[in-house]
Amino acid sequence: MDTMRERFASTVSGLLGEDPLLAVVLAEIGADGFADARRRHPGRVINVGIREQLLIGVGGGLALTGMRPVMHTFASFLIERPFEQVKLDFGHQGVGGVLVSAGGSYDWPAGGFTHMAPGDVALLDTLDGWTVHVPGHPDEAETLLRHAVAAGDDKVYVRLSVQTNAEPRPVTGGGFLTVREGGGGVVIAVGPMLDNVLAAVAGLNVTVLYATSVRPFDGDTLRAALDAPGIPADVVLVEPYLAGTSSTAATEALADRPHRVLGLGTARRELRRYGSIEEHLAGQGLDPRSLRERITGFLR
Repeated sequence: MDTMRERFASTVSGLLGEDPLLAVVLAEIGADGFADARRRHPGRVINVGIREQLLIGVGGGLALTGMRPVMHTFASFLIERPFEQVKLDFGHQGVGGVLVSAGGSYDWPAGGFTHMAPGDVALLDTLDGWTVHVPGHPDEAETLLRHAVAAGDDKVYVRLSVQTNAEPRPVTGGGFLTVREGGGGVVIAVGPMLDNVLAAVAGLNVTVLYATSVRPFDGDTLRAALDAPGIPADVVLVEPYLAGTSSTAATEALADRPHRVLGLGTARRELRRYGSIEEHLAGQGLDPRSLRERITGFLR
């Protein structure tokens, strides 16, 4: 199976041949994956070098001319480092584009904290109007990338990850998918967290919702899952980034009814050992055993 980043490069390279208004802007990272596309479309595959603020500025300038820019690098360099440019060059100027990240919260532990961005989605939440996709499989990444590129003038963030679920799910670019139903509360698994969540709740009487499009937050599906008689309004959010990132959105969706929300994800503390992805998952309490303890403790 190819990775999400490999699928990103092949999918968007193909779309460049279909849409003359599509452009790709890179900051050195990922340039090899677009080498063939750059030879075919030299004016629409632009590598600005290791200049992340310029990456966003060039993308914003292309958007002002009517182009649909796709900008790519590690999440820490795409959202955190050039945040002022994201805020002004897209939000303030009222134009759209597609940000596609890699690295996530701890995808490359040996890269250290400079290459980790557990707060990226929370940071984007301070801005208005961003759609956020978090695929859990390369097939889902392709679907969501195509949806993002075709989304008119919308501002879209697609968060790619090395972590994947074993099987893809039928995602549509909006709304949560009901994976299983139960009467003991609702667990929302975001993107690559689904397999660990399903392993953690095996044998438990809970509903599992799968979220690959987290902004806008699908409050309607969450409310519908809690509407059956006798189901407690208990919600557990399992996200591959900062714990509690979507807790406010879930609380707003349930504002007219008593409820409890537990947000699970990465902690604010920095894990300073390199380790592996699996060790970071365990260290953050996001492995199946830890998730089961935390979910059952809350729902009990």
